[in-house]
Amino acid sequence: MTKHSLSALTEDAYTGFPEAKKKPVIGMTANHSDIDATIRDAYYKQVVAAGGVPVIIPPVTDASVVINTLEHLDALILTGGGDYNPLWCGEEPSSKLHNINAVRDSAELLITQLAFNRQIPMLGICRGMQTLAMALGGHVEQDHVSGIKHSQDADRQETTHSIRIESDSILYDIYSTEELSVNSFHHQVVDNTGKLFRTTAIAPDGAIEAMESTEQKSILGVQWHPEWLGEEGGAIFRWLVERAEEFARAKELHKSIITLDTHCDTPMFFHQGVNFLNRDSRIKVDLHKMNEGHQDAVTMVCYLPQPTTETNGGSASNMGKSFAELVHFNINSPKQYTDFIFDKIEHFVNLQPDHLAFARTPEQIAQNKQAGKKSIVLGIENGLALEGDIRNIEHFVKRGITYITLCHNGDNDICDSAKGNNTHNGVSAFGEQVIKEMNRLGVMVDLSHAGEKSFYDALEISQTPIVCSHSNCKALCNHPRNLTDDQLRALAKAGGVAHTTFYPGFLKANGEADILDAVKHLEHAIDIMGIDHVGIGTDFDGDGGVPGTNDSSELINFTIQLLRRKYSEEDIRKIWGGNWLRLMSEVQNFGK
Repeated sequence: MTKHSLSALTEDAYTGFPEAKKKPVIGMTANHSDIDATIRDAYYKQVVAAGGVPVIIPPVTDASVVINTLEHLDALILTGGGDYNPLWCGEEPSSKLHNINAVRDSAELLITQLAFNRQIPMLGICRGMQTLAMALGGHVEQDHVSGIKHSQDADRQETTHSIRIESDSILYDIYSTEELSVNSFHHQVVDNTGKLFRTTAIAPDGAIEAMESTEQKSILGVQWHPEWLGEEGGAIFRWLVERAEEFARAKELHKSIITLDTHCDTPMFFHQGVNFLNRDSRIKVDLHKMNEGHQDAVTMVCYLPQPTTETNGGSASNMGKSFAELVHFNINSPKQYTDFIFDKIEHFVNLQPDHLAFARTPEQIAQNKQAGKKSIVLGIENGLALEGDIRNIEHFVKRGITYITLCHNGDNDICDSAKGNNTHNGVSAFGEQVIKEMNRLGVMVDLSHAGEKSFYDALEISQTPIVCSHSNCKALCNHPRNLTDDQLRALAKAGGVAHTTFYPGFLKANGEADILDAVKHLEHAIDIMGIDHVGIGTDFDGDGGVPGTNDSSELINFTIQLLRRKYSEEDIRKIWGGNWLRLMSEVQNFGK
């Protein structure tokens, strides 16, 4: 006879300390039948066996409930079940359609989109794989008619047909084989994965049996039901739990470090009606994306385009008309335009004082993080903003700037550009005055975009270390904007930093760059300069962004890549802003 003793169960829970090892929380979407939210026990048993903590998620469309749920999850399983209503694809139903579940459809599409925005690892099983496609740009065929039967009446534990697996896929890494036998209980199939996914397994009749992220994200969809396949099926659940542990560790790390992107051009779009406070698809940095990517701070620059006429080295006198045309306001000078941009940034900060704040010092950034606020740091990209008047540096210091990128894609009155015409043979006489005044006022000298002679001149002139806020390695991509190994060494010797940027053309000369290419550039810089002289400056909204780190919501993916490469917490802290903040403090305290 079984004895029932609550005290015995409780005592067992307290036999050691801590009571339980921390495990990742795995959410599982529930089916909906009549008045019940249900789930097959095979799902949560596999999660437990894989080392996760299963949580059943009811089909709820309340966005606040979904978001609060996702805040506690380390991974998400989209489970199997009935058909999708084809109206979600703008199609009418075929005669083969059945078992539509309207309660599930909207709830699961919503949670999938929001989980995707938060970089949460996901596993889609059967209908769940179709959910990934429906929510994220793919397409589902209403009824797959082929030479083999996919909707079986065999036992769920019995395999019924074979699949062929791509050798460069997550599935191959899991099973180390190009052929696998699976069970199959469906008739709807994904027939177009969309650009965010690629097909990694197919059935003999060509049906897509598995797909995975094209962006190095931890997202996998399988058309069969691994939850019923015992140890073999458990391998997929173990993969998910490992990815969940990785994601959980990255989130915890972001709580204790400051994540600072040292260069974005987002403010140039603020006059076009975009809203930094909404999740706006037209920009890559906004309040929501910063929150989703666990980003603490961003340096927003006022970018000043180089005039097409290079007379007088691109002086301010050539700029008035181009700025008036750019913003459709009565702006007649670079200085006016820069103040206009800073006013636009200030407008958004003032609208969300509980969640946004300006910061000019490392201490202010830390205080803002402690208060739960995102920090907005200011910079200027292109010294044309000074209009040839040294006094304007102090004007912009009073506005809160932390650095000035001396030039852009063309020579100006300060120095020659990497893409210029060697107007001054390096830094001009006026440029030397600018650098010295920036030193005096505690403004960092940014040599991104500068020509090589300008770089070395500035290194010699500046009494404080210089920075390259968004520059990559010429040894990996031979672009005029990138830095040679000798430049990197000289920069490190002088105490400066070079921050890897996600601009595709600076990452890879041929083919499409992605997050792995950005990691390569960072690691090359570390090899040449050392860990104390590197960081990240995305150039988001200045055409920066690659698959895997295409906007602020995806920045935690970069941390995950660093964790996979066994970087320590201290190293990641330095990369994500620690080095820059150390140098910022040194520059701002110079001469005090």
